[in-house]
Amino acid sequence: MPMVRISLPAGKDAGFAKGVSDAVQDAMVATIDVPAADRFHVIADYPAGRLVIDPTYLGIERGAGALIIEITMRGGRTVEKKKALYRAIADNLHARFGVRRQDVMIVLTENELIDWSFGNGEAQYVKD
Repeated sequence: MPMVRISLPAGKDAGFAKGVSDAVQDAMVATIDVPAADRFHVIADYPAGRLVIDPTYLGIERGAGALIIEITMRGGRTVEKKKALYRAIADNLHARFGVRRQDVMIVLTENELIDWSFGNGEAQYVKD
């Protein structure tokens, strides 16, 4: 049930955006037990000055192609699974598109079952 937001620098084509989405989805399926069909992604690109990513924070040298992936998901995954997810996303993007691993920022936000409605104004995961 993760909700993924992908923020890209402007100038990337639709194929790249879809490919990043695919790379993230494949990593989530492989590492944190997300069903393949459980896919909810929002992708946006930003012109210069609208996607501000520090080029050297924590000693990591980031380039102009840096991007941010935000994943909101139900809590409960282990530290090991989260670390595996980070590695898999960076590795997938590097292997498929040559994105530098240093240019991939990932932020996880966890919540509870009651925090999700998939339609009809209902909390499908919460039984009354």
